[in-house]
Amino acid sequence: MNKFTDIFKNLKLVDFIIVGCVIIALAVGFVTFKGYRQTADKQIEATSNISFKVYMRGVTFSGDEIPIKAGDKTFITIRNVPYSDLEILDVKADRRKIVLQTPSTKKVVIVVEDPAQPDLYDVVVTLTDKAKITKDGAVVGGNKIKLGLPITLEGADYRFTGSVSDIQVVDSVDSSVLKKDMNTTDDVQ
Repeated sequence: MNKFTDIFKNLKLVDFIIVGCVIIALAVGFVTFKGYRQTADKQIEATSNISFKVYMRGVTFSGDEIPIKAGDKTFITIRNVPYSDLEILDVKADRRKIVLQTPSTKKVVIVVEDPAQPDLYDVVVTLTDKAKITKDGAVVGGNKIKLGLPITLEGADYRFTGSVSDIQVVDSVDSSVLKKDMNTTDDVQ
């Protein structure tokens, strides 16, 4: 009994913390092994092609035609982390518009191109990629693709920054069931 009390007196607070951490790690490992806790690979429900739109507001270019073209590839960066080259499905560019009131007595307005900013465009680029589908949404390059996610598109002669404005699951999964189960309220930061 004296040996036990001598050993107990020599133990420090750090020793108790280390023993506690080892016990907690063993408990988490046991719970994971028994299947009570899901790991990341078990959360993936499917792998599917997705298309998502990147909205770029206020893109300035003064050339004859927009440098981004459908059918080309563009390198994307998600949250300042380089990802991969993706295929461009569609590009829509529209000059910046302004609202003017008509000179008539009625309160009628018209929308016209802004002559003060002839080189300012709003551009929507549709991209496609293979994604892992989880209950929280599509995962591309380790990032959940959600509305508002900042994305940079880069080519040989351009680098534009925008945000995701639409996501569509293309195949392999019934998208109505998937959208019902998805949690779309996560913060993207």
